[in-house]
Amino acid sequence: MEKQKKSINIYILSDSVGDTGDQVAHAAAAQFLDVEFNFARHPFIHTISLLDSILNKAAREDAMVFSTFVNPELNQYAADFCNQNTLKYLDVLTPAVNLFAEKTNLAPENKPGRTHSLNAKYFDKISAMEFAVTYDDGKDPAGFLKADIVLLGVSRTSKTPLSLYLANKGYKVANLPLVPQTQIPDEIWQVDSNKIFGLTTTKEVLNNIRRQRMIAYGLNPESSYSNMDSINKELQSADELFKKIGCLVINTANKSIEETATIIMESLV
Repeated sequence: MEKQKKSINIYILSDSVGDTGDQVAHAAAAQFLDVEFNFARHPFIHTISLLDSILNKAAREDAMVFSTFVNPELNQYAADFCNQNTLKYLDVLTPAVNLFAEKTNLAPENKPGRTHSLNAKYFDKISAMEFAVTYDDGKDPAGFLKADIVLLGVSRTSKTPLSLYLANKGYKVANLPLVPQTQIPDEIWQVDSNKIFGLTTTKEVLNNIRRQRMIAYGLNPESSYSNMDSINKELQSADELFKKIGCLVINTANKSIEETATIIMESLV
């Protein structure tokens, strides 16, 4: 009989979006595979009354509490409440803010949402995401000449999710699915090879992904799309193209989107 996992509730509280606390909590929780964590994010908390209501619910559930309040009053209330009710509490943001204050000899603004302010960088990110959608799957070859990054790869090598992730970092990304015996757009040969990244994987991983995709669509998984011989030919054809271009090739088989994106960003000239 399989042992039931221990279950722990985690509350992420913020007077802004709560992304920072959410990411820290998930990153830490990922180290404990035998525990089931239930995450509840509570963003845009601006009043003591709302905070008190949420904290009382957390107390009833004996939850862990992560906070990223920049409002000192809310932050202190949460810390005091958790201390009085013996709740595990982590103030994610204040230690870092204090370090900056000490180094700069300046007082923090204490204004929530500064990382999400509608500045030029924010609008560049939105523009990059629109670019990724417009030039996804080689819809318009003109995009390859405008892109900061061009991704090439056979079907199911994570081109689209990787494009969107990189767009969220502010990069304009265009991608092209590689199909054997299909002509490569002339624009690809005009792009600096340092901007082009070839995505590959193992035949076993690709076979499994494609079979699962066919099953999800209610189709027969035994098709040319998932056939090992066909997959081998696709991967070999893609590899030959990558060599002709002289681009960096990344095997995505055992890499997360974040890992692959980091390799690409660090490789840009």
